[in-house]
Amino acid sequence: MAGNSFGTLFRITTFGESHGDALGGIIDGCPPGITIDLEAIQFEMSRRKPGQSAIVTQRKEPDEVQFLSGIFEGKSTGTPIGFIIPNTNQKSDDYSHIKDNYRPSHADYVYEKKYGVRDYRGGGRSSARETASRVVAGAVAKQMLPNIKINAYVSSVGPIYLEKPYQELDFSKTENNPVRCPDEATAVIMEEYIRDIRKQGDTVGGTVTCVIQNVPIGLGEPVFDKLHAELGKAMLSINAVKGFEFGSGFEGSRMKGSEHNDLYNADGTTKTNRSGGIQGGISNGMDIYFRVAFKPVATIMQKQESLDNQGNITEMSGKGRHDPCVVPRAVPIVEAMSAIVLADFYLFNKIY
Repeated sequence: MAGNSFGTLFRITTFGESHGDALGGIIDGCPPGITIDLEAIQFEMSRRKPGQSAIVTQRKEPDEVQFLSGIFEGKSTGTPIGFIIPNTNQKSDDYSHIKDNYRPSHADYVYEKKYGVRDYRGGGRSSARETASRVVAGAVAKQMLPNIKINAYVSSVGPIYLEKPYQELDFSKTENNPVRCPDEATAVIMEEYIRDIRKQGDTVGGTVTCVIQNVPIGLGEPVFDKLHAELGKAMLSINAVKGFEFGSGFEGSRMKGSEHNDLYNADGTTKTNRSGGIQGGISNGMDIYFRVAFKPVATIMQKQESLDNQGNITEMSGKGRHDPCVVPRAVPIVEAMSAIVLADFYLFNKIY
């Protein structure tokens, strides 16, 4: 299997399966002398880990990171940072019923057709549990970019949307509720909706909005490595993501140029920011903001048609522990992938 690495100068390679002994990764490109706050890394892991509230999967994993190399006396050495995250609460028997069946909208069928073998326990390598390693790398990247602020939050769950623009939100409130929506009133409605969906044995999708502030002018490498293109690739590599838009996004396609253009102030800033902080693939110093769309989790606790490896249509229902809505736990993943992209381009800017 190829495609297990992301980034060029700052690069993360991940390994491991959902029900294997451990997940892990290797971070290349972290400059020497960076103070590595291990508690901050563990905090990010706690935001992503399962079992943290009643509206997410109840798999109980501490997700404690064990660093193996690249850090000495609290600072990066410039050598590869190796780490593992042990799996401690696997219940592989929950997946014995799909050993010979392909779950609808999962990667089961295509993995087996491509590789001739698949790990059916929790989806193996295709499981969203792989993203735990990305969060570690993103937490390290954040510590390379101390002046840049990256804040993601849940902006919709199913039909429920947070209508306020991000400028009116207090990002310090994002962690105050299990949905990770910084608007308390909307968060309550979202949480009730997710609980109701769970009682139905169903799942629901949603969106995560990310705002990146204090980005210097000049990040991005046209023509093929534009900043927004790499952010899009990063987001679309996350499990269950089905859409990405930045700045005015699809709404911008309905506007006239006279409405959409960001006119300049004398200092080079712009009066509006429909460009989303990126012009010509290069950051312009304004806030970068984008939205990521997540589909409903494919495993549902209802009977539905499936296909077995003999070509028979069968009936099955989900078992085990699954998120009724993935977006609350996706928030730190979106932030992590954003940080990895920015760290990569930050190192490019130091070259010339």
